[in-house]
Amino acid sequence: MADSIMSKAATMEIPINSNGDTGTLTEDDSLEQDLQQVMVSGPNLNETSIVSGGYGGPAGGIIPTSTIKDIRMKSRGVSLPKSQSAASRLAQHPDQHPGSSNHNTSNSTEEVTRGVAVEKLDSVKKWGINTYKCTKQMFSERFGRGSRTVDLELEAQIDVLRETKSKYENILRLATALISHFQSMVQTQQALGDTFTDLSQKSPELQDEFGYNAETQKLLCKNGEALLGAINFFVSSINTLVNKTMEDTLMTIKLYENARLEFDAYRSDLEELSLGPRDAATMVRIEMAQHDYQIHRDKYERLRSDVTIKLKFLEENKVKVMHKQLLLFHNAISAYFAGNQQQLEQTLIQFNVKLKPPGSDKPSWLEEQ
Repeated sequence: MADSIMSKAATMEIPINSNGDTGTLTEDDSLEQDLQQVMVSGPNLNETSIVSGGYGGPAGGIIPTSTIKDIRMKSRGVSLPKSQSAASRLAQHPDQHPGSSNHNTSNSTEEVTRGVAVEKLDSVKKWGINTYKCTKQMFSERFGRGSRTVDLELEAQIDVLRETKSKYENILRLATALISHFQSMVQTQQALGDTFTDLSQKSPELQDEFGYNAETQKLLCKNGEALLGAINFFVSSINTLVNKTMEDTLMTIKLYENARLEFDAYRSDLEELSLGPRDAATMVRIEMAQHDYQIHRDKYERLRSDVTIKLKFLEENKVKVMHKQLLLFHNAISAYFAGNQQQLEQTLIQFNVKLKPPGSDKPSWLEEQ
């Protein structure tokens, strides 16, 4: 019966009556009655479809029969069940399916990931171009084929700083060696004094002689520890000046030299483009090169100003620190070898040198475990 209905729907322009004669039906009344009968006793039309273009039509003309059923029943004032109307809405709006939200979320995640990958690719590309330009400029300068920007006064100050740092590092090495050797001497004097003290108790006939020598060695050991404290303070201050203050300035100088190389690389690139033809494509490249040149010029000038300021403050700090430390070193050495214990102690108090208590350098018994 469903096939006969489909046949009538497809050939309704030539209706056939029960006698086989052509006749006229009253505006789809017969078709509507047959459809209602099929809905009651026939197959489930929600799982079937009607080809709107007749038999053999294209696949794009398939219309779900649930939609036709809804339209027919609504036109007759019949309310649809909730489940059936939900199915109709789902057929009409497939994008409202619960799984569509997950699909949209996955799409947004893919877009974010793609955006991050594009940004990384752009940064790598810019880094590669910048590295190529700087390497080209560096080889051009080294082989004498390229020009470089030179600040003669600033370059002279930088050379003086590097030479000064090298000499101060030599002072630091020698003073550290002096501490090591003098500490060994102080330890030897302490051991010798302990031996004299022991012998003075075990040799009654030489008790006075051993006692005098033991006191002398102990006094020398005490003054030696005071001198070691002064030299350690001297070495600590020089180490801070060389490996922190000067090193910080040299790091800024390194950034300045890299900025100078980048500036000259983009300057040379702009000069080469300016000497070429002035067509539309070249003018665009010149504008981009001019923009990059201005950026690197500003960076170069900013770092040059930073280096100038740091060199000035470094020189002032160096003079102040070395004036104090050299005076400490001279007074402590002079007082020690002159045997002036009082002056040595006053020197330590004047420069706020704190002596470590004996045995403080030895690890505790917990650390030895």
